Amino acid sequence: MTVYFYFARKFVWMFLGLALVFFVLMVLVDLVEHLRKYDVDVIGFSNILRLTFLNTPKGLYQILPLLTILSTITLFLGLARSSELVVVRAAGRSALMALMAPVAVALVIGALAITTFNPIVAATTERYQQVKDSFGSDGQNALSISREGVWLRQGSSNGQSVIHAGHTNADATTLFDVTIITYAPGGGPIRRVEADKATLLEGDGEWELINAKRWPLEVDVNPEELATVHDTLRVPSNLTRASIRDSFGNPNTISFWKLPAFISRLELAGFSARRHKVWYQMEMAQPLFLIAMVLIAAAFTMRPVRFGKTGQAVLAAVLLGFGLYFVRNFAQILGENGQIPVALAAWAPPVASVMLAMGLLLHMEDG
Repeated sequence: MTVYFYFARKFVWMFLGLALVFFVLMVLVDLVEHLRKYDVDVIGFSNILRLTFLNTPKGLYQILPLLTILSTITLFLGLARSSELVVVRAAGRSALMALMAPVAVALVIGALAITTFNPIVAATTERYQQVKDSFGSDGQNALSISREGVWLRQGSSNGQSVIHAGHTNADATTLFDVTIITYAPGGGPIRRVEADKATLLEGDGEWELINAKRWPLEVDVNPEELATVHDTLRVPSNLTRASIRDSFGNPNTISFWKLPAFISRLELAGFSARRHKVWYQMEMAQPLFLIAMVLIAAAFTMRPVRFGKTGQAVLAAVLLGFGLYFVRNFAQILGENGQIPVALAAWAPPVASVMLAMGLLLHMEDG
């Protein structure tokens, strides 16, 4: 057991060291990007740093598979150069058994990533978007889903409108039991509209309301006396199908622990929650995928240095890891588009990666 703890400890330190290096590099790159994008004299350097540190955890979370495969390569190259693997084999222990320590560490890292790091990333990403929007234009669009229904906000320099609907279709382009309250720029409400149905005419930039009633809300007027009824009424909108979809909130801005409840609210409101279901299942499969990265890297680097071609082996391991990561992302897209089942999109790439890695290991070790 001592040798396994030794390997595990070395792997942990390799992983933490590489994570720190990549964190510093990403902070520097992100800082340069934000300095290019924003005027320091206007928003201040402290806010630039704030945006940078809020955005960096998301990038670090996305490269966890890369960190895992690089840590494994570094670990086994070091063990090979010091002949420690040779000693382990000479002591009668299987080299495959030596893999148990880094595999167990990868499993723990994956579990901590989805249970602890994921909520942190979700909170910092959401806060980053809020701070970023505060430095943008006046009118911001937003969507919120609650037990009371769906809330939309559309805005421009001409004012803001708050839209409430009892329920909607899958992409929120058709609303039912609609209430729209329009606000003057920098002022209070000026108009209220209620309708049975509202459809977004994206080409015209308008909501088409069916069976609508409109009340003026200016000061010193009787809204009911001046109310008008319309079979069809059009209300200007700067929303598009894409902007509404983006306003659902990317799944990575929602904590792993809150995703099931959010998915339930989406489906109750009439939306398609497929994208969030795929993301949730992929997060569940994250530890298995990290284990696959460990096995892939070990398959190419668990060999004595005297065999040569170390550089080619490292390159092959990294390229294969990137290839599997691409396949995983491609399966995610297919799952989100409904072309393959959610479980297949999330679990097939990690399972296939583990099986491929095990096949390579057995071939390399036992020939």
